[in-house]
Amino acid sequence: MNNPILVAKGLRKTYTSGPQSVTVWKQVDIELGAGETLAIVGSSGSGKTTLLNVLGGLDSLDEGQVLLGGEDVHALGEAARTRLRNQSIGFVYQFHHLLPEFSALENVMLPQLLAGVATAAAEQRARECLERLGMASRCDHKPSELSGGERQRTAIARAIVNRPKLVLMDEPTGNLDQQTAAQVEAVMLELIKQVDTAFVLVTHDESLARRMDRCLRLKEQTLVSVDPVMG
Repeated sequence: MNNPILVAKGLRKTYTSGPQSVTVWKQVDIELGAGETLAIVGSSGSGKTTLLNVLGGLDSLDEGQVLLGGEDVHALGEAARTRLRNQSIGFVYQFHHLLPEFSALENVMLPQLLAGVATAAAEQRARECLERLGMASRCDHKPSELSGGERQRTAIARAIVNRPKLVLMDEPTGNLDQQTAAQVEAVMLELIKQVDTAFVLVTHDESLARRMDRCLRLKEQTLVSVDPVMG
């Protein structure tokens, strides 16, 4: 792969409680190019969310390196790592984490404003992202006035508004009913085709995982390749 966006090498994560030490996973390696999508599946408690948090610089690492655009995420100081997350990484969680007092538009504008973008430009870009996700008519509504699917679409718009190199998604449709989840997935998959961003998706939904370019399973403390029929 030429100039991969994300390179994770020899990752190891261990939790220590008193004399007990538990290895969550070890020797984890990931390489992902621009526009490429990767699903990570595995049983509950296998460390999928912890892995996403390590890739995004939200959780510490015991061994290994995470390179994003050639930059070592875990070698940065806290201020530089926060700046990198704002400018180069988008996050989407099972629960939307929208600010309740702000409208959908204001929530999506926020990462741009934090990055120093002028208000008018931030608003224009936020409107474009919401429109792309079918939310043009809901820009002025607060989260409490939106359906579950609309809130999650707003969260996805917020994740892509800064045109990040990488978007990390943790069960993005896991809190939705089946019909709403299918609608959000359809919009999300269409969006993925349109942007030159790498996506890592953690999911229990193996039918959704099959629609990514590649799928890896966390198994026996490491990542193993999964074939197209999800073996």
